[in-house]
Order: sequence, then C-alpha cells, then structure tokens
Amino acid sequence: MPDALSRRAPRSKVSARILPALLAAIFLAISGLAPGLAADKPPLTIDEFFNSVEIQTVRISPDGRAVVIGTARADWDHNRFRDDLWLYRDGGPPSSGSLIPLTSSGHDSDPQWSPDGRWIAFLSDRGGDAAEVTPEKRAKSGRDDDENDDPDAQAKPPTQVWVISAGGGEAFPVTHGKEDVHAFAWSADSRLIYFATREAWSKEQEDAYKKEWKDVIQFRESERGDALFSVDVTAAVTGLTASPAAPPAAQPLATSPWRVKALAASPDGRRLVFSTDSRSERQEMLEAYNLDMVDLHSGAVHLLSHTQAIYEHPVWSRDGRRVFFDVGNGSVEGGYEDAQQRVYSVEVPDTLAASGAPVASHTRWGTKFEGAVERPSVLSDGSLIVTGRLGTEVQLYEERDPASGLKACAGWAGTYEQPSAADHSPRIAFVYSSLEQPAEVYLAQSADQIDHGQPITAFNRLFTTRALPEGKPYRWKADDGTTVEGMLIYPPGKFGAGHLPMFTLIHGGPEDADGNHFEADWYQWAALAATDGWLVFEPNYRGSVGYGDKFALGIIGPIVSRPGKDILEGVDQLVHDGIADPDHLTVGGYSYGGYMANWLITQTTRFKAAVSGAGAVEHVANWGNDDTTFDDAYFLGGLPWKTRKNYEDEAAIWQFGKVTTPTHVVGGADDIRVYVGEDYLLERALLNQGVPTSLLIFPGEGHSLDKNPWHGKIKVREELKWLDKYGKK
Repeated sequence: MPDALSRRAPRSKVSARILPALLAAIFLAISGLAPGLAADKPPLTIDEFFNSVEIQTVRISPDGRAVVIGTARADWDHNRFRDDLWLYRDGGPPSSGSLIPLTSSGHDSDPQWSPDGRWIAFLSDRGGDAAEVTPEKRAKSGRDDDENDDPDAQAKPPTQVWVISAGGGEAFPVTHGKEDVHAFAWSADSRLIYFATREAWSKEQEDAYKKEWKDVIQFRESERGDALFSVDVTAAVTGLTASPAAPPAAQPLATSPWRVKALAASPDGRRLVFSTDSRSERQEMLEAYNLDMVDLHSGAVHLLSHTQAIYEHPVWSRDGRRVFFDVGNGSVEGGYEDAQQRVYSVEVPDTLAASGAPVASHTRWGTKFEGAVERPSVLSDGSLIVTGRLGTEVQLYEERDPASGLKACAGWAGTYEQPSAADHSPRIAFVYSSLEQPAEVYLAQSADQIDHGQPITAFNRLFTTRALPEGKPYRWKADDGTTVEGMLIYPPGKFGAGHLPMFTLIHGGPEDADGNHFEADWYQWAALAATDGWLVFEPNYRGSVGYGDKFALGIIGPIVSRPGKDILEGVDQLVHDGIADPDHLTVGGYSYGGYMANWLITQTTRFKAAVSGAGAVEHVANWGNDDTTFDDAYFLGGLPWKTRKNYEDEAAIWQFGKVTTPTHVVGGADDIRVYVGEDYLLERALLNQGVPTSLLIFPGEGHSLDKNPWHGKIKVREELKWLDKYGKK
C-alpha cells in the first residue's frame, strides 16, 4: 500500500575513516584547486556507491551569509549512520566561502538558526549525563551481555535540543528529560526555544504501571499526548560556567492530546503554531491531524485548522498574517483523497475565539500547476518559493499571491530540493542534482538567479570522477490511450544502444515519481544496476505524481492491476522498439514497488528474475498491521468487509499458482509500514511452487532500513547477484 518512504527517507553513506579526505576534497573543490579529471573515468564500485553522503537539511542564516547543513553517512565501523552538521561561511561571492564541520558527535540533526543569527539549535541524542545506559535501556535495546562495549550499540539517550554559537565553540544542551523532544522552534527575539515532548510520567506513575503490568504493553492505553514548554537560552548561556551539565528549567506552555510534529513561532512573538500527529504515529484516525495555535500570552490553545488532511512543514508569512503548509495525504477542500502534494495557507485572525470550531480560511497556492507542489519557503520580500514536479523534472517556482500563479525560476534541468530562503536577504540555498551531477548544496543571490547558483559543498565529488550512466525520459501509450512516462538509465558508454538486458525498477509510494535526479542508496540504485550492465527502466505508472491529479488518483480500486498494465505495456513497447532484449527482462522494487513486482510475476512469465522488498501479496492482514490503515482502505475503496472483492481481486497471493520467476525477497524484522509477515508469506508461496527464492530479514530494521548501513549494502549486493544469476543466463 502507500508508504511514506520517499527519496529523502533512506540514508546515504560515507565511512567515518575517510573524513579527512572528504574535507580535503571539499576545500579543493570550493577553492577551485581540484586537479583535472582523467578523460576515461573508471566505473563506479559498490563500495563507492554506498559511501555517498545524503544531504538531509539545508538552512540559510537570516542575513544570507551562512548556511548550516545536516548530512547522513555510514559509519561502517560502528554499524550505524552518522548525522553531522556543517557550516558554510560566506567570503564574498559564494564560491569564495569556506565549509567547516560544525559538530562531530555523529548524533546531530535538524538545525535551526536563531532569528538574530547568533546561535544554531539542533536535535541530538549524543552522550553525556543523559546517556547513562540503565538495565532497562539495555533490555530495550536487546543487549543481554557486555561482550560489545561499543557505546553506540547501547540504548540511545533521549533526543534533546542543543545549541551552539554560530561563531564556533562547544555545543550545550538546553533541554533535558526522559522523553525525546519531537519538535522545537526559536522565539522571535532569539531568547527562548519552544519544544514539544511526550507528557512525562512521575516516578510514582512509572512504579504503579510496572507493578500492575510488569512487562506487558497496553497497546493503546499507554499512549500519551505531548506537552509544550519554553526554555530560556540566555539563562543557559549565563549558567554555562557555573553548571554546564544542568540545562535551565523548562517552563510549561500547553498540552496536546496528540503528538506534536512541527512548531513555528510567529514573527511578532505572540503565537506558536504546531501541526499534530497521532500519539503512536500510526495513521488510523483523521481527528489526530490539526493545525493548532498557542497564545503565548495566555497559554490558550486554539484550533486553527482541521480538515481531512495531514499537515506538513508549517511556516509563517513575513507579516505574520498567515501560515503556509503542504499536504501530501488527504484533502483540505473536501473528503479524504491522496492526490498530488499541494501547498496551502491559512489566514490567522487578529483575535482568536477561546475554543471550538476552526477559525481559519484556507487558500491553495499553485492552483493552475498540473504537477505536485511542496516544501514552501518564504522569500525576504514575502513571496513564496516551492518545489514543483512536472513529469521527470523538479524545479523551483515562485508565487507572489495565489492569483498570480506559479512562475518557474530559471534553472538547470534536473531536480531541486529543500529550498531555504533568508529572512533579511534575497539569497536562497537549495540542493540540486541530475543523473550525472551528484547532489550538492548551492547558494544563489536571489530566486531569479537560480541558474547562476554556486555549489558550496562537494560531499559527493567522487562521483564526478566515475563513469556514470546517462538517461532520458521514455513515453508510451497505455491501453486506454493515456500517455505514461518513465526514465531509461543506460549502462555507461551505451547511451542510445539497443537490445539491452533490462531491469524494470519500480518506485514506491505510490505518490512519488522517478526522474532526472541523482541518488545512491539501497532504495534508489539504478546507477549501480546500470553500471552492472542493465538498462534500467523506471516507470512512472498510474498513481505517480507530476502528471496531474487524475493520473495520481487512477489506481483507486485497481491498486495494482492498473499500474501493472501500465508497466507491462511500457515493457512491451521497449521490446517492440528494439531497446530491450526480450530474453533478458527482470523486475523489482521496494515497498509499493515490491507490491508491484509481486503482482507482475503473477501476470507474466517473461521476467527471468525478480527482486522484491517489503511488498505485500494480500491486503487484509497488511491493512490490520500497517501504520497507514485509512490510506490503505482509501485506495482499495473501503474497509475489508465492505469492499471484499477489491481486496481479493488485487491480491497477488490468489494467483501464485502461475508464478515461475525466481524471486529474491527482503524485509525489515520490525517493519509495520508493510508488515514483515508479507515477506514470509511470499517466500513460502514461492517455495511451495518450487520457484527458486531467497529471503533476507534485517534485524532491528523498520521500513526505511536506517539502523545499520550494512543491511542496505548487503541487500543490493545480493539483489545484483540474483539478477545476474537468473536474468543474464
């Protein structure tokens, strides 16, 4: 079923042991001193592929003269991913600046500038007094002995808010407690930090629960909502010398019956808006999703907006009169639906009612735009800038008001992500990549000079010295006359060649799309498959975004059969055009891509090999175990007992008597996005059919395989072996 796994979810990797070399490469590249590259580039290796760096966060300073960057990379020695922060300082033109590591603990993420630009706050589960590993934490982490003394393998301390000076120095914590901080935001005057954490139990409450229930988990009854607090950062700075290990006391602001997802403080310092999630983070009840507002003077909480939508990325307008947000699941205008991503704003009245019905009116931005719109950021002049996907391209668009419509910023072909606009400068920072240009952070002087932006990082410079695949869009007609598009990724040196062995790699979502972008991880590994000699076909089947709402909603009911037809018709056309070798066709995908691979091997025997990850073969048990249950029921037309026929007709398990394709299966042991039991069911069905199969289960992993970098690397290594063994013979 639909999932939240997007291109930004899987983490990318680079070994901690190559940090000095990485820094040297960055400084050389930015200063223009990098040596010339050889004309004949060597092929990409699997080790290099999984040493890529994912850029998770980009935040430009209020004055536009600095950028803080959050990255994720593999620490192979400690079997985990590192989260690091970097600081770029302007030295005049963007290309003359410098990039330095801001933190080095490997546990730091989600940075935010203070409005005065003096401080950077971030989330961290780094060590310290809070990192004491108690017997309870050791048990929770699954450690029952002391043979492994690696502290990173022990239970992590709670995630807290830390602050570091933008001028450098040591970071210090400003929050403390037993519970993780879910979200935080600076006050307008840079004096306070607001934060949200699960309501804490007293020792008496904890003891009473343990006495009554021992180690039994009350599945719903033990869930709790959040509490919001403020903490005085100036007091923390003042008290550093006297007691650096004791953060200042937090002051309670308000409570929420739900989990707080994101916080944003108004420019005038009067209000705090927050979006909510369910207490468990399972998408089971729409009443859990709101935009709420705290009056910081009275402490009163007001319901700003409640619709049939899940609110993401709230951000205030410069004048404080509206709050922008985007919606990827649900609908603001009417009943629940999963169309393409959209951006809205809500007007904030000067006087709010005490409580009751929502008081805000909604405005949709980019109404005339055919594709998906998301990630709103507000420019210094008050205009809105967003990312917009049309087909295989993701560009930046600006809109001054809803009546004017989105205007494309002049940019390069490829994919733009994470735009970050400065408060008091026209400058903007963003991530850019294309098939042959690895992802880096860029800085532009203004939104109308995006195409003159300069790279300020070189995290993935190694890839520019390797022979990377070339690609292009490919279009075909479906049986109902609809035009469908995808990407063709050719083996290096074979662009435009014909009669190639082909691997159809299906994206997840389904509300996603493949296109002209660079990525190197276990989820998007087309570049590695192409380097192995495969023509990689990435179909943007019915249900994908970037092609209009009707196209995205075309899978309601026929959740796998309709996109399955789209994909098979694309394969047929590629064979007819002489591009794909009909005797060497393979297929695979992860999450919804795994659903589709499982379905397709029941519809045809043309695929010589398949690789399936976290993909269901039926829908009832998965609906009951999934954490996106109302999303699942929406795509299947209703609840299992109301639309039984859809659940049965669209289930691959009932057609496994026809399967002959050797299939490799993987899954996370703790996956609830796509219940891991589906992987066992798939393997057993294949085994009973006498079809060659292999199942890999990754311990401790959920849906995103983000605990141990070795798991993702082993996954792709074995999938490539499987494709070569059965697909190339």
